[in-house]
Amino acid sequence: MRGRHLRIPFKKRSSFFERNSLCKGVFIMPIKIPNNLPASQVLEEENIFVMDADRAYGQDIRPLKLLILNLMPVKSVTETQLLRLLGNSPLQVEVDFIYTESYLPQHTSQEYLTEFYGTFAEVRHKKYDGLIITGAPVEQMPFEEVAYWDEVCEIMEWSKTHAYSTFHICWGAQAGLYYHYGIKKYDVVPKVFGVFEHHLCVEHEKLFRGFDDVFYVPHSRHTEVRRADIERVPELTIMAEAEAPAGVYCVANLVRRQFFITGHAEYDPMTLKGEYDRDIKAGMDIAVPCHYYPGNDPTQLPVVRWRSVANLLFANWLNYYVYQETPYELDQLHTPEGDDN
Repeated sequence: MRGRHLRIPFKKRSSFFERNSLCKGVFIMPIKIPNNLPASQVLEEENIFVMDADRAYGQDIRPLKLLILNLMPVKSVTETQLLRLLGNSPLQVEVDFIYTESYLPQHTSQEYLTEFYGTFAEVRHKKYDGLIITGAPVEQMPFEEVAYWDEVCEIMEWSKTHAYSTFHICWGAQAGLYYHYGIKKYDVVPKVFGVFEHHLCVEHEKLFRGFDDVFYVPHSRHTEVRRADIERVPELTIMAEAEAPAGVYCVANLVRRQFFITGHAEYDPMTLKGEYDRDIKAGMDIAVPCHYYPGNDPTQLPVVRWRSVANLLFANWLNYYVYQETPYELDQLHTPEGDDN
């Protein structure tokens, strides 16, 4: 494909745990990304190390291969948020980015897409260890009226046999639950907007290994999925939730390794502020995001309470549901769907 990919190096599986069994603290490997990708400067400033191509490709490893369907209008912002979390891991990861051919984003140039992205047609013959489907600013539209809905459905169907695990975020989660399981989304008034306290609904689940009894996640959405609808589907497990208005947070089909995340643990500290300021400037009737500013005072700097949650969530997904289980040769990728499970 013409789009370039990210590479995050790690050591061989056979030796990694031996080499690091006595290590203390956080073990973080460098990221190899194109120098002119906008995310690169931000990540370097955050001391997420960058590796040159010769060194990265000279390592005797089989990197994890991820595909990211980025549906957000400003691609570079979402890229930075996701790459920051994928980079905080001892695993080497190659990431391909794709966009939808059926609808071109209005806030990202064609030149940018040509340089850093590909299309589904260019990767559909490949198999991936993991697939991430992002949110999209179309949640108040019926799914079938979204310009790229048919294309997203094709990708989600393809994921059953070509991606070992799939991670859906916000609208991507609602779209996945609707396509795979017929679960509807419902309008919410007022908007679910802020940082909310969550708790686990399952014990000893690897995705939440290391989580506290309560944890905080940002939400920003006008729609919801409902517990009662999810509970009617025996294949699905509600893994974490919050009190109203945030509600269900994480749903999973653990057999197929499909995860549906309704919140935005990947958000930057100022993302909710940017959305709030934008809506106020546009004259919209929008409440201050809950539990975000000290004393709910938007003149104050936000308090970040979800950074550790985001890092654990993505690291656990990569480690326990991708790295530990996928075959060394991706051509031998085995999925439950392939066995008509």
